[in-house]
Amino acid sequence: MRETSPLNFQRTLLLLGRLALGVVFLYAAYAKLSPAGSNLFTVSSLRVSAGTLGISISFFAVQIDSFRLLPLWAVNALAHTLPFLELLLGLLLLAGWQLRWVSGFTSLLLLGFFSVMVRTYAKGLEINCGCFGPGEALGVKTLIRDGLLAALAITTTVIAFRAKRGPHPWAAPLEDVPAK
Repeated sequence: MRETSPLNFQRTLLLLGRLALGVVFLYAAYAKLSPAGSNLFTVSSLRVSAGTLGISISFFAVQIDSFRLLPLWAVNALAHTLPFLELLLGLLLLAGWQLRWVSGFTSLLLLGFFSVMVRTYAKGLEINCGCFGPGEALGVKTLIRDGLLAALAITTTVIAFRAKRGPHPWAAPLEDVPAK
């Protein structure tokens, strides 16, 4: 295929990477904000009241605190903002808006998550990860999964920054556009 083909490898990888990361972030936000112990993807689990949201955020705060990194005020601030940040990032990745900067921030966030998880695993703490809601133990599988997600985010960011900012490949060449 030609370099300007809309279906070249880099464009396809960029599309698949941002869609996969967007879905993962939306699911992570949903799992943190849904009531603990509810069945995922049922009509009743989509009903969120202020009380159930507060309980979900409290459970998430306990999971953050188990990493033993932050003071209590920072744990509470992070528990109240991170799920909504993940929701926003997931929506922006799916939309493809400002992809260079959104994917770059996503890469930094995932690298931060991954480094905290590696540190905690190396210290031998047996805790719940909190990545996708309660009940997920931190172990080798979660480290591999989050490492692969960080690698995907970095790859998506690199491709997004390397993509040339020019007219869309299907757009008419500038010399063919009639002058007004």
